[in-house]
Amino acid sequence: MARHAGHRLSQSTVLRVLAEEGLLLSASYQRERRQLAAARKAAFAAPPTGPNMVWQFDFSEYETTTGGTWRVAGVADYWSKYEFGWHWSPTANKHDAIEAVELALAEAERLLPDGQSLIEYLTDPDTGEIVPITLVTDNGGPFRSFVFESFITKRPELRHVRTRVRSPGQNGVRERAFQSLKYERLYREQIDDALDLVREAETFRIEFNTHRPHEALAWNRPREVHLGLADPATPNFPEPENLPTS
Repeated sequence: MARHAGHRLSQSTVLRVLAEEGLLLSASYQRERRQLAAARKAAFAAPPTGPNMVWQFDFSEYETTTGGTWRVAGVADYWSKYEFGWHWSPTANKHDAIEAVELALAEAERLLPDGQSLIEYLTDPDTGEIVPITLVTDNGGPFRSFVFESFITKRPELRHVRTRVRSPGQNGVRERAFQSLKYERLYREQIDDALDLVREAETFRIEFNTHRPHEALAWNRPREVHLGLADPATPNFPEPENLPTS
């Protein structure tokens, strides 16, 4: 194309430009794909049996009537469906991703009993080893960045697994909760600007965690399940009262 436009470029120059723009596959590309596939298989080899074992993370966006388009980054617990917190920003980059994960780490630790730290909670009492939380994301740019991966590497509480390309169902808990936010609250309200957006979204998040029954949790609530106050497989409906027939 460059030569057709009248530019004289050597093959080495073209190679350099493509490399600088990230348009070349590295020699280790196939090996990295195999490593990612192995990590995905290991992450879901056995379904989680409690909170803080698998988290799902992604971005979504919402356009206000007069305040522009805003992006939300949020982490949800796969087992309890608990929403740890939403980071709103006009951008959706690696820095926003890190902010959202830090928000989730702080909220997860706040929910632990007796001032226990998240590291203590994740430490196996028999071996003394930390069993990290599997953080599942898609293959978006923020999650493939060196800065984000470096951040994860420095946090022993976490290990990062990316879903298969074009497979949003592997991050289904996260996608479904964002859908609930939009269809059950945001699309039904007049959202003029970012202040309205954050206020309505946070109100819904609290209701989602503490009041709204979830069919996937046997009609229990995420906070109750996350704290061990309810079993996600056992409904907590009151027992029916049978009145005498005569």
